[in-house]
Amino acid sequence: MSEAITVTRVIEKLSSRFIPENTSAVSATFQFILSDADDFYFTIADQQLTVALGEHQDPDITLITNSDTFIRVVTGEKDGMSAYLTGKLRAEGNVMLATQLGKYFSKDKRG
Repeated sequence: MSEAITVTRVIEKLSSRFIPENTSAVSATFQFILSDADDFYFTIADQQLTVALGEHQDPDITLITNSDTFIRVVTGEKDGMSAYLTGKLRAEGNVMLATQLGKYFSKDKRG
């Protein structure tokens, strides 16, 4: 039986699912504000991923939601655009960055 997916597990797995070759033209910080879990952000620059807990001083995009919606979007159970359109997910800043997130991370663990 697999472990339950939590926000903490998603954060821990980001690096192993990162696809650097898909980020050659990306330099951005993605902030996640979760109403019922720890906030975190990650920065992609020079095909490198840096993940940290807390709030970034000047993110390029801020995504605001709760942990249930976040996990459902990450696992593919819910489409990010539909979460946005139904008000379950808010985005502030460069919203176009959010539309590219799926290209930067694999659903499967990478070597």
